[in-house]
Amino acid sequence: MKQRKSTIYSVCALAILLVAGCGKKPAPKVPQAPPPPPPAPTASLSANPMSVQKGQPVQLTWSTTNATDVNIEGVGGVNASGTQSVTPQESTTYRLTARGPGGSQEATARVTVEGPVAAPPPSQQAADTSSDEQWLAGHVQDVFFDYDSADISPEAQRTIQANVQALGQRSTVRVTIEGHCDERGSTEYNLALGESRAAAVRSALTAAGMNASRINTISYGKEKPQCTEASESCWQKNRRGHFTITK
Repeated sequence: MKQRKSTIYSVCALAILLVAGCGKKPAPKVPQAPPPPPPAPTASLSANPMSVQKGQPVQLTWSTTNATDVNIEGVGGVNASGTQSVTPQESTTYRLTARGPGGSQEATARVTVEGPVAAPPPSQQAADTSSDEQWLAGHVQDVFFDYDSADISPEAQRTIQANVQALGQRSTVRVTIEGHCDERGSTEYNLALGESRAAAVRSALTAAGMNASRINTISYGKEKPQCTEASESCWQKNRRGHFTITK
């Protein structure tokens, strides 16, 4: 009898353990989906007009998205979207490359250049007996900048286009672009800013068709002002890229 009761107790205990062991199991963790990849850049580039006579300007227009670095071959680094005037001396394919976290994208625009730049009449060439320094002062203008900036403004771009056409009349002349600043800021800061301004003018000249081998640059910072009054009109005259003959 005692053995039977012991067996019953054992069976009951086992049943209780089995019931206790059948509780609800925790749900398995669902793995999180990886974040979506960054979007790929988009890019477009157009030229207007697409066919010009040699020496005529062309307007490049571009637009990009999802890009952190945008470059146009022959022009340099540019903003994500914008326009710029160029004067190709021969048929050229402009190539834009947009790079970002999602990869890179390219766009191209082809410009066909036809015919040579019209040369001045022989009578005008013979009549121009001025020295290179005198000629430069009368035909090539300074390029001016906004405060604390080395960006080429639309007005500065028009000046550069006129300078390229003028310098095309004296193809043997080599120039040095001097980068100047107004008196505000430290000497070291303005030397660096003047260097950036001279480099920006040089890049714009080459993009407009001038041979880079004809151009040198130097920075004077705020050390050689052409105006010494402490006023905005005077400071504006000192924020410039100035042209001199390379000796």
